[in-house]
Amino acid sequence: MGFLDHLQCFTAFSTPKEKLRPKQTVNVRVKMDCEACVRRVTNAVENLEGVESVDVNQKLQRVTVTGFVDQKEVVEEIKSTGKVADVWPFVPYNLVTYPYVSGAYDIKAPTGFVRNVPQALGDPKSPEMKLMRLFDDDNPNGCSVM
Repeated sequence: MGFLDHLQCFTAFSTPKEKLRPKQTVNVRVKMDCEACVRRVTNAVENLEGVESVDVNQKLQRVTVTGFVDQKEVVEEIKSTGKVADVWPFVPYNLVTYPYVSGAYDIKAPTGFVRNVPQALGDPKSPEMKLMRLFDDDNPNGCSVM
């Protein structure tokens, strides 16, 4: 250990810190027909920096990526493989108050899913929602008939 090794402590340049990304789960709809498509998409996404896990569901045509990644980067990386990809536009059927409102029900949606549209979600201050909440099991002050 010489003098030059200690010199770098005094002359270190401060590099600008990258913006830290929060850990998130990104769901992407990808048209995949065969195992080769699944393998190509998986390999492309696994090479991204910050990816912790990749789950590909060929039946639902969905790729779930977990890690410190950006949603746009994941979609662009999948598109670079030649596949058609966009953000997952569906929510589970049981989480929506009005699943058959116009725009929510989609015949192309996987079984058990509807489109995520604002009209399908109920207004929490509406009388209907208050009555539904009154008899909800999660409401500690709700009515219980035994």
